Amino acid sequence: MSDTITDQATAAASGAAATEQFRAKQRAGASDVETKRVDTLVTELLTAAHDIIRRHKVTYDEYDALKSWLIQVGEDGEWPLFLDVWLEHVVEEVANENRQGSKGTIEGPYYIPGSPSLPAEATLPMRESEEGTPLLFQGQVRSVDGTPLTGATVEIWHADNDGYYSQFAPSLPEWNLRGTVTADDTGHFRIHTVEPAPYQIPTDGSCGKLIGAAGWHAWRPAHLHLKVSAPGHQLITTQLYFKGGNHVADDIASAVKPELILAPSPVTGGSGREVTYDFVLDRV
Repeated sequence: MSDTITDQATAAASGAAATEQFRAKQRAGASDVETKRVDTLVTELLTAAHDIIRRHKVTYDEYDALKSWLIQVGEDGEWPLFLDVWLEHVVEEVANENRQGSKGTIEGPYYIPGSPSLPAEATLPMRESEEGTPLLFQGQVRSVDGTPLTGATVEIWHADNDGYYSQFAPSLPEWNLRGTVTADDTGHFRIHTVEPAPYQIPTDGSCGKLIGAAGWHAWRPAHLHLKVSAPGHQLITTQLYFKGGNHVADDIASAVKPELILAPSPVTGGSGREVTYDFVLDRV
């Protein structure tokens, strides 16, 4: 791990980048919520907070510590990190409760749209000396009725062997380990990359202070991020994890599902590992 990345990949820098990306891709209609809906949700949220204060006899010292921390979250630019780590998994669960086909999970704060377009068999952009175990990730994209989805897109991004994401840590090439693969006429794809590492979410900012104060750990298991789509079908956002990997059972973001755990095997006659995982998309 380079000292440059270690020294400069701070919570503040990552938070600022995540905030900027969120504002750029904010979902259409996100700011146009009905008054009655806002009233219902905010009232229930405040009522739940009031109940916590009463049940636990929250003191003014604790209240002031909360205010100070909330202010710091904003100053650190860590609201996307906080919300994506501790709340998004429930939003995703509700949003996809009626979806058929493959399981989704959280997007997280490190997605960047517009990654390089790649053919059905491709190697993700990476440095010549990219560290990590080579991984062949392959599969097929199908509809819920089994029809192969010609020209489906498999957008993939993940951390490197040190746990850093391109565009959120210095010294990494812009599109390192990011790409958008177009499946072939039978919906198949073959992606050559390296296995990502588990990583801690940034701990030198306000989220890290919360983790320390609560006595939690800050680790996410190694995972691949994916967005898979095809015309006439619902886009699915998901993450895939590695069987036996550290923190699969206690992911800080609570995003792991049994259906999303991969079991790679050694490449026959070669180096690295390979795994096959098919995506099944529900119709619109």
